[in-house]
Formats: sequence, structure tokens, C-alpha cells
Amino acid sequence: MIIDVELYGQIRHMFVQQKMSQRAIARELCISRNTVKKYCDGDHVPWERQPYDRQSSVITDEVETFIHQCFAEDQAENIPKQRHTARQIYKRLVNEKKFTGAESTVRRIVREIKQPAKEAFVPLEFDPGEAAQIDWGEATVYLKGKKIKVQLFCFRLCYSADIFVKAFLRQNQESFLEGHVAAFNHYGRVPRKVIFDNARVAVKEGFGICAKPQDNYMALSAHYAFEMHFCNINSGNEKGLVENLVGWSRRNVLVPVPRVDSLEELNETLNIACLKYRNHQIQGRDQTVGQQYQVDKHCSNPLPAFKFDTSKSLSVRVADSSLIRFDKNQYSVPVHLVGKTVSLKAYGNHVLCYHGGDEIARHQRCYGRGETAFQLEHYLPLLEQKPRSVFHAKPVRRTGANELLEWGKTFPGTAKDTVKLLKFSVEYGLARVLAVRDRLPTGITPTIGLVLNELEPHEPMKLATTKDIPVSPIDLSGYDRKYKVVAQ
Repeated sequence: MIIDVELYGQIRHMFVQQKMSQRAIARELCISRNTVKKYCDGDHVPWERQPYDRQSSVITDEVETFIHQCFAEDQAENIPKQRHTARQIYKRLVNEKKFTGAESTVRRIVREIKQPAKEAFVPLEFDPGEAAQIDWGEATVYLKGKKIKVQLFCFRLCYSADIFVKAFLRQNQESFLEGHVAAFNHYGRVPRKVIFDNARVAVKEGFGICAKPQDNYMALSAHYAFEMHFCNINSGNEKGLVENLVGWSRRNVLVPVPRVDSLEELNETLNIACLKYRNHQIQGRDQTVGQQYQVDKHCSNPLPAFKFDTSKSLSVRVADSSLIRFDKNQYSVPVHLVGKTVSLKAYGNHVLCYHGGDEIARHQRCYGRGETAFQLEHYLPLLEQKPRSVFHAKPVRRTGANELLEWGKTFPGTAKDTVKLLKFSVEYGLARVLAVRDRLPTGITPTIGLVLNELEPHEPMKLATTKDIPVSPIDLSGYDRKYKVVAQ
């Protein structure tokens, strides 16, 4: 029988105040004498449950040893998807040990054995400007209408909890180093210590205090004068501040799933969200994140005068097809550089090409295999020399400008006029040229002059009015005297 507080109070009142016997109380309340005996003296209360200490008679030492042996077999085989379940252990006990207990008893023992002991953690506190924590995460976005996975580089200051998030296409070393530099530039200062795990983008070998950092990461640390601290294995609590930043970014910035035309647009959205976070006040703190960030910033180290180059740099030769090869993919450069050597700098999201100190090409970095990134303007001088190739030119057919090919066939000059249309798409934008196409009436043979007139409409000439022409007064009295004209 369940004894609630009201019934417990009646038992205590009758026994203490009215001096009634246990038998009389039981008869009056229609409950068992054992229940009255248990609660009348007040040494038991109904809202505290006594621990269950009874040992099952069927769980012998032999049965427990057998269950531990099953787990030892699983560990020795090391096949995660083929391990003993509680039901399988129960079946083996019945068949091999003539076990007579219930399956629920075995499940309870298995659960107690499997349940790991809870680890206790020490709450951490950092001084202003002392440290920052880094983590990686993954999110889904639509880039130019295509659903892709992006990698979120998450950086958080330990004192103020101010955040910085930037999206990359891959978790490689170029992205890792670029994320650091972007975070330092975002804050305008550098924390004295950066805490990260033992990922290969940062650690060459070892882990924790024995970790040996990658050469480029060591160079970055030396240039920006921060200490590298690496966590122990399976110790996410050592960078617990940044652990939840990935989930926060996905829930608060990337829902609904963003549809963007470039990673720059996505990163601008993330940056705005990070700046707005400074208005947030964390529970248990007297100031906002932004107010504490000002203290953090004041106590951090200044930025160096020279910006660290985080790219993977190399020199490559331009092929006859005006393409350079890097990391199993190809990128176009201007055709006048065929046969020459250019400098390539690969960053996390982009590939930049230089010749003679000038930037000659910029592409979004490809991470597939055998991909080719074309830019139409690189091939226009060659197409002007060889216009007959325009309808089969891969740089045209692989870009959005291929929409102009069919329209170009309707021009009097066909191939030559098509090349001019492509040139217009580079100078004025493809959208404006296509808008002219859609605007022209059907049945009219288009010409390059007509298209150019639509792209560069002439403003009507303004005629000068009488108010705009200066008129000087003229004395005609001399004519009157000569011809003896008498005024009427």
C-alpha cells in the first residue's frame, strides 16, 4: 500500500496527540498494523525510498564471471558491430550454464557492468587575454543550388567567450592556418595561448604535452607569438567552451539551410552572427560578451605588422591549353602565359595565380579529382583569333556563357558575332546580355550593333533653349539714318 503525506500525518497525529494504540489506528484507518508500526514512531517517512540491497540468488559468481568473459571476447575480437548483447548473453547462459533466472535479471547486470563510472571535471577559469579554444564542425548548405558539406572552423576566447566561425570546404592545413589568421584579424589581437586537439593538421606525432606540432603551425605560432597547447586523448572537456559552438552555429545561423552563391556570402552571414553574439549575456555573468571582450582585447597581444601567408605555394608551368595543374585538378590562366611559369598559392577555399608579382587568376579551389576550373575571359583573345572553334570550346560550354551559343548562331556573323557576344558577357555581365536577348522582339534578325546599342543606350541630346542663348542688344539707328527711315 502506498502511504501519502496525508495518511502519514493521520498516523502520527493519532499516535502522538490522541495516544491511540497501533491496533486502534489500524482499525480506524483500515490499514495494516505493520504499516502503522512502521510509521507511527517517525523513524520512517513515506517520501524517502529505502535502497534495494537484496541480492539475486540466481546471479552467482560463476554467472558474473561468464558475463565478463563475453565482454573480454568482444574486446579481443575488436569488431564493433559484432558484440554480445544482453539477450545473446542470456541465451548463452541458458544453453551453456543451465541458467534459470529471468532475462531482465541478466539485462540489469549487463547494464551495471557496461555503465562506465562518471568522470569528475574541475571547473576552469581563465584570465583576460590568456587563451582561446579551437574546434572543427560540419554543416550542410546549398552552394549555387548544390547541396554540399562545409567545415566550420570555430574559435572562442576563454575569458569573454566571444566567438568566431568561418566556413571552409575541407579540414586541411591551409584552412586550419587561414582560420587562425582570420580569427586574429577579426579580434584585432592575439591570445597568449591557443588550445586544440591532436588533429593531423596541427600535430605531426604524439599527443597532449608530448605532441610534436606541424612545421607550418609552429611557424604560425612563432610569428603571432602564442603558445600551442594540445589536449589529451578523448579529453574534450579541456576545450569545453568551444565544443558547443559548432552546434550553436548550426542551430542559430544555418537554420533554415542557407542558399548562397559563394562561400564569401556564407562567411559574411556567419560573421554578422558572431558580432551580434557580443550582445548576449551568459548566465552567471554580470557583463555582456562584448563588454568582457573589450577586457580580453586589452590584455591580448598585438598583431604583427606582417600578415602570415597560410597558403601552399609552388611554381607551375602553363600548358598549351592555358591550364595549370595542382592537386589532381586544373585551373585556367590567361592564354598569353602559355609555356611560362606562374606562381600558385592554394588557400583553404581559393587558388590564386601570380605572374610578375601581379594576380592573374583567382578560382574556387577544387577538391575532387580530374576537375577543371575555367574562366571565359582567359580564352577570349584566342577565340577572337580562332572564332570557328567557339561552338565547341570547352571554356565556353563549361561556363554559364554557353547560353549565348545558340543565340549567336542567329547573327549574321555567326561565329565572329558569337565571340563578340561572349566578350559582352564578360564586360557587361551575362545577365545583362541575356536580358537584351529576351527583350528583342521575335522575328527580328539581331546584330551586334543592336545588342551594343541596348547595352549602351545613348541619352537624347538636349537642345539649348532661348534662355540658354545669350543675346546682346544691337543699336539699329545707323540704318535708319542711312535709309532715311522715319520712325512712326
